[in-house]
Order: sequence, then C-alpha cells, then structure tokens
Amino acid sequence: MSPDEPNPRDRARGKTGDGEPRAGKRGLHLSARTLRLSLLAVAVGAVAAAMVTLFVTGFDNETGLEAHNPAAPAGLRDAAFGTAAAGDCLTWSTTDRSDLVKVSCDGKHLFEVAAEVDMSRYPGREFAPGSRFPDSLRLTELKEEHCVPAVQKYMGGRFDPRGRYVVGLMYPSADGWQAGDRTLRCGLQVAAATGTPSTVGSAAKQDQSRVYEPGVCLGINQNLPSDPVECAQQHAVEIVSTIDLGSHFTSGLPTKDDQDKFMEQECTRTSTDYLGSPDAIRNKTLTLFFDYLDARSWLAGSRKLDCMIGKGADREGFAPIQGSARGDILINGQAPVPPPNSGRSTPAPLPGAAPLPPQPAPR
Repeated sequence: MSPDEPNPRDRARGKTGDGEPRAGKRGLHLSARTLRLSLLAVAVGAVAAAMVTLFVTGFDNETGLEAHNPAAPAGLRDAAFGTAAAGDCLTWSTTDRSDLVKVSCDGKHLFEVAAEVDMSRYPGREFAPGSRFPDSLRLTELKEEHCVPAVQKYMGGRFDPRGRYVVGLMYPSADGWQAGDRTLRCGLQVAAATGTPSTVGSAAKQDQSRVYEPGVCLGINQNLPSDPVECAQQHAVEIVSTIDLGSHFTSGLPTKDDQDKFMEQECTRTSTDYLGSPDAIRNKTLTLFFDYLDARSWLAGSRKLDCMIGKGADREGFAPIQGSARGDILINGQAPVPPPNSGRSTPAPLPGAAPLPPQPAPR
C-alpha cells in the first residue's frame, strides 16, 4: 500500500442493509476524515476553509462585532461586550448583534468567553494606535495563535477539537478598531456548518461528544452531512441512537477493532428498535454508519458516538433522502426498491475496484 493510499482501517465504518460488513473497496466507504470533517465542518481541522469564509471568527460578516469603544459613551452593547470576561456567556438575536447581552450560562447562549486578549500590549506597529484593521486571514491567524491555546487552558485540557464545540473569536468592528479598541475575546461556540446554534450550560462542564438526539436528520451539502434539518427536507443521514462507549470500555481507550465490534452490535440492535424491524434498513436500501473515537477525543472526555443511517452515493458521499426512515422515504427523488428476498443482495463495486468474489447460491 502506498503512503498516499488511505488505509481501510482508517475508514468510517459502514454496514449494508443486507447485514454484511463492507470491507476494502467493495462497498461505499467514507474515510474517517471525510465523515468527521463533514459532521464537524467548522472544527479546527477545517482551518483552510475557515480562513476563506471567516466563520472561524464566530461571525459571518466582515464588520465584526461592535466592541467597547473607549471614546464613546458605553451603551448596552458596549457594556456587555466591553466587560465580558472568562466564564461569561453572551447571546444576541439580531444579525448585527446590536442587542448583545450577557446571560447566565445555565440558559441559552451563543458564545462562552474563555479569555480576553489585549493586543495593544504586544510590541510593534501592527496593533498600535492608527494601525490598519486586520483582514480575515490575519484574524484567522490571531484565532489560531491566541484563542486555541486560551481555550485549551480554560477547558483544563478537556477540549475535544473534533467534538461538540469549536474555538471562536470575537473582535472589534472596524470603527471600534479606529477608536483604539484592540481587545479580542476568545471563546467557544457550538460547531455548525453555518450560523451559530445556541447551547445550554457551560462548555467547561459539558460532555464534549459531538452527538445528536435520535430522530435528528443532518442536511446534505455537496453530498456530505451538514447541520440538522427537518427530515422532510433533503438530508444525508438520520440519527438512530447514541452509544456511550464509556459504559462498556472502562479501562482506557479501546482499539478501533474493539470500538467497531461494539458499535456494530449496538447500532444493529438500536436501529432495529428505532425502525421497528430488522429488515427495514435492507428493504429501504440504506446503510448503517458509525465513526470511532481517537485518542484526542478520548482524553478530552468524549465517550459517545452516533449510529446513523443513510444511502451511499456512487462516488464518495451520500445520496439525498427525504422523509424519516421510520416511514416512507425518497432517495434521489425515487422510492427505494427492496432487494429480492431470495439470496443475498450485494453492492456493486466502485469504479476501478476489484470485482466481488463469487457469492454462494441461495439455500
């Protein structure tokens, strides 16, 4: 195997509707990186994309957030943002964040402050009075340089870079910068492909696992899962259950093989309970997917994984599904056709893959 060829051991685990595990290139596989990055579209591993979209700053526009302006009277927004310190939680409802306020972290909020960084204390001209407002690429660099370590410290080493939260940066607007504000606020927000979902409870006290409630459907964007949507809309996967590996593995990080074995058993059992029939996945031509926890996630305290059902596309990715798998569904706009009841249904090999070996005749 060449160094550039993905190792099948590093691929996300999938099980076909006929009950046979897919191995090698004989069935659809999503690499663990592809599946994980698609589910965690704004995770630290997606820095390259974030540097282009500016979403890593925590905001989707180039005006930033109007921060405390020392040259102007402090309004409600200035009072909230300009005094926000580590442990404070912030929320807003307007697109320009003009109604930003501090709230209790026990209630719904959008951002949890992990640290304040006063860039005016740094030597050099970059942050001196009259300096140029940083562009999106520089703001991304500042987030990586200052916010990532600040969040790690705030979380006491229990931050999962592939988990429920992502590192965010709140920065002064261009007007605030011209007025002399150089304070950046690093913090945490819920991972999402677009927007800023609300959360309840301090991130420092939450399970870091990136999981959803059973029955949630994840939308589809460029054939990959995105943010939750109504199952009646086009989506990539539907969550069947959440499995707690910590209840089974109590003596340290389990191997991928052990995780696979346990997850396959539990996902098969819970999918039958969820769909009401052991044949439902097969009859709807769906596949059961699950991922695995690596050492970084385990050390951060993540213990949970989702069992998901979806339909693999001809190429790497998912086909669009409409409707919950507990009822009637459409795949690529068509009702699925159950495979024949006699014999075993086998998936067609991917282009360029070795042909399947001869299959045993039905008994």
